[in-house]
Amino acid sequence: MPNPKLYFRQDVQVEPLFNLWVAWVLLIPPATAAMNLVDRHLAIMTSYINSPQLHILALKNLAMQSGPFIALDSSRVDEVKDLLQHTQERHGHLIEFVHAVKELENLLSRDAKGYSLESLYAKVPEILQGYVELSYDLNNNPTFRFFEQLLYRSPFYDVTCQSMGLSQVKHDRSRPFIFSTPRLKQENYAHLPIPFAHPGLDELFKMRSTPQDYDYICSQLDVEITNPELFRSFFTEAPPPSQEKYTGDRVRIRYFGHACLLIETREVSILFDPVISYTYDSDIPRYTYQDLPDWIDYVLITHSHQDHCLPETLMQLRHKVGHIVVGRNCEGALQDPSLGLMLKYLGFKNVIELRELDEIEIPGGVIVGLPFLGEHHDLLVRSKLTYLVRLLDHSILVQADSCSIDPVLYDRIHNYTGDVDLIFLGMECDGSPPSWVYGPLFKSPLPRPMDQSRLGRGCNYREGMQLVDRFHPQQMYVYAMGQEPWLQYILGLELQEDANPMVQLQRLISECKSRGISAEFLFGKKEVVL
Repeated sequence: MPNPKLYFRQDVQVEPLFNLWVAWVLLIPPATAAMNLVDRHLAIMTSYINSPQLHILALKNLAMQSGPFIALDSSRVDEVKDLLQHTQERHGHLIEFVHAVKELENLLSRDAKGYSLESLYAKVPEILQGYVELSYDLNNNPTFRFFEQLLYRSPFYDVTCQSMGLSQVKHDRSRPFIFSTPRLKQENYAHLPIPFAHPGLDELFKMRSTPQDYDYICSQLDVEITNPELFRSFFTEAPPPSQEKYTGDRVRIRYFGHACLLIETREVSILFDPVISYTYDSDIPRYTYQDLPDWIDYVLITHSHQDHCLPETLMQLRHKVGHIVVGRNCEGALQDPSLGLMLKYLGFKNVIELRELDEIEIPGGVIVGLPFLGEHHDLLVRSKLTYLVRLLDHSILVQADSCSIDPVLYDRIHNYTGDVDLIFLGMECDGSPPSWVYGPLFKSPLPRPMDQSRLGRGCNYREGMQLVDRFHPQQMYVYAMGQEPWLQYILGLELQEDANPMVQLQRLISECKSRGISAEFLFGKKEVVL
């Protein structure tokens, strides 16, 4: 009797791992991965080993869920010690790299005084020589940049550090915070030692909707499966519900949670900032992976923060994406690694990098990259875009976490775009300090008053209404607020109704409605047809 064809279960979550830590954007580019390994992972593990009870006590406070605390009980101390020792022994070259970066920064501060930099190349730490270019800005401030492509082709990018963690998800809050807790061995958690770009993963994820022979997928993955019984349990003979391609004459927009939107016509499909829930029992209605079309023409990434550009989701979509669109970065800047290169080394072969006002013609319309202000702590980050989508005589403005800190910019953008039919806008207007995401990249910790003055925030009521006053939308949707519970392990953000961002967005919605503009705060799922 032939073996039955199997599907990859809809409730199996997939975590790409870097040294057993969940891989987010800054754990893939070699330079930022090294900085986070040293100044985040080693520091957190050392703190936990020294005082596990402090971590346990801290995590009893909901406000500390996204802090530098390991969500493991004290019985795991020896395992964390082993991981710390293994990391230090195996990745001495990454630790040396980080020390060399700080030494280079000190060298430039001390010796680069506006005169020729040629003599300083010989003083660059040996481990960095050939990987950096030294320069001044027009005010004679010294700086350096990496040759990123060379770093990816160096020992600093080691795919043997990469693996995939698979487990069945049963509820929304089943995972500890992405920055702070390594994924140690545990029951019902499978580790596959396989690089992120391995083509066998595409074959695995195709099985969400297309059945395949079990022996075939094992041969395609070509890795040792240490717990075959557990791995086999991640497959089922039961097919998922069938999904038909949208064939209507209009523009359909589906909200998948947070900042994830799917815009479709019968001719084209466009997915924004995919962070998508798995399918399992829940009281919150939602769209999941099984609600996506079999083919997505364009995936558009607004910026590199972990709630908008998530390797976990992107890797599961890789086999069904025509093009993935990102902003072009400040090449070689530590704080702005190339999303294009990162995606290439995640296995994507179809990346488009845009600058502001670059356009992509699509069936029935156009995609335009627009400037993105705010939310990046005043750091020079260029790999960020908002998007205008024109389809079938409709205009949709996708603003993500933009902040209207320069209203004149939006006057100029409006001169180019004209009025729009619909705006999607994030309004998490309190924001986080730069140390939360970018802390390991700074030469030294920012003073607390400086750190707290540079919050990465979206629009408040006044700034949101400035956009309404300029673009005159017929519909206004607030999204990207991190309130869906499946975002908890990524953002750790749980706002009460009286929290400032919630008060601000409700004021905006109320004002829009008073003007006859359809307005809503999105949560869970929503469908709009234009």
